[in-house]
Amino acid sequence: MPITIRDVREHELDSVLALNNAAGPSILPMDAAKVRFFWEHAEYFRVAEQDGLITGFLVALSQDAPHDSPNFRWFKDRHPRFLYVDRIVIARPRRGGGRGRMFYADVQSFAEVRWPQLCCEVFLQSGNDPALLFHGSFGFREVGQQVMPGTDIRVSMLMKEMCSHPFIAETYGTRLPDQPWLAARALPGRLGTLATGT
Repeated sequence: MPITIRDVREHELDSVLALNNAAGPSILPMDAAKVRFFWEHAEYFRVAEQDGLITGFLVALSQDAPHDSPNFRWFKDRHPRFLYVDRIVIARPRRGGGRGRMFYADVQSFAEVRWPQLCCEVFLQSGNDPALLFHGSFGFREVGQQVMPGTDIRVSMLMKEMCSHPFIAETYGTRLPDQPWLAARALPGRLGTLATGT
């Protein structure tokens, strides 16, 4: 059956939480309050659905989100406008099937019409070279490193310039054409408005 990438629905947050916390040590655990925070503040919060099951998700937030992540704050201290990929999780039995590449192609398409940069981090731990290679194949480059406060986890801070963004910003400003594929997620705190990353 085909894989569908779509916005998460509120009743699916428990499934997202369970998927996250079963992902293993390369993904930080979260609780119900954190997944609710993402529901309320993430500009991009989409799931992969196949055969009626959620098999993965990706969460990304703009620089304006009231996010307490030290990695998010690292980018916020250095860059005025960006979309930050907080986490991507693929269900273990479905890894290696292209869902990660589908998510990154989708989030990049979403970001490039709104922000000049797409950011994320990768844990620098033994056996995580595939994650660095994956991001490198999408054009991300390292712009710094940090040890996450209160942990011994060193992370590589990665960034990708959105090449199309200057043209789109100059041509359309914050008023994108009214097309379904350009629609922004209606955040609960901003119902009735379109999130444009401004």
